[in-house]
Order: sequence, then C-alpha cells, then structure tokens
Amino acid sequence: MDDDELAQIRAARLAQMKSEGGGGKGSSSSGQGDDRQQQESEARQSILNQILEPEAADRLGRIRLVKESRAADVENRLIMLAQSGQLRQKVTEEQLKELLNAVAETKEEKKIVVTRRKGWDDDDDDLFDL
Repeated sequence: MDDDELAQIRAARLAQMKSEGGGGKGSSSSGQGDDRQQQESEARQSILNQILEPEAADRLGRIRLVKESRAADVENRLIMLAQSGQLRQKVTEEQLKELLNAVAETKEEKKIVVTRRKGWDDDDDDLFDL
C-alpha cells in the first residue's frame, strides 16, 4: 500500500467519522480526546500491519500482553525506522527478536543488591563453649 493510498483511506475514514458524529461539535472535550487517541492507535496499527510479517505481529501482540511498555518501545522504534526509510522489506520474527534484544540491552532494569555483614557477633556461637 502506497502512502497516497494510505492518505486517501485516512481522509475517507475521517470524513466518515465526522459525518457519523454530526461534525463533532456536540461532543465533549474528553470525547474528542478519545477519538484522537483511537485514530492514532488505528494509524499505528495500520503502519505496523504494513511493516510486520504475521508471525512478527503475533509475537509483538504476545509481548504486549506481558509488558505493555516494552511493546510500545518496540513499536515506536519500528515506526521510526519505517518512516525514515531504513526498512526495505517486512520485518520478520527473527529481526523482531534482534530488535527486542537491542531494546532490552538499552534498558537496564534496577536490581536490588543485598550485602550481608560479615564478622557479626552471633550469640549462637556461645553455645559451643558448654
């Protein structure tokens, strides 16, 4: 699908939504925000459908179920690569795995380190003197 076709589809969808909503003047500001968010998510989904193979899209969907933020980071990176023209073909599942590893390496999760004191006077040692 070319960019021209995608723009035509978006324009037609926007016109359809405006006609169904009565021009949007009667809706509240929260309703307009919901509409915009829904349009953005639809646009993101259409772009991802164009650049991901079905297996990769399934894997990304499973990742979204487990960790929403990681899936959003990967989606943003994929969309940036597609918009800059760095993607020559659809992204395979193996390429998605590589991208996931790259995202995981850049984000270091905080770990809790417990250091135990050594040489601590323990009262249990006094029982051996009996």
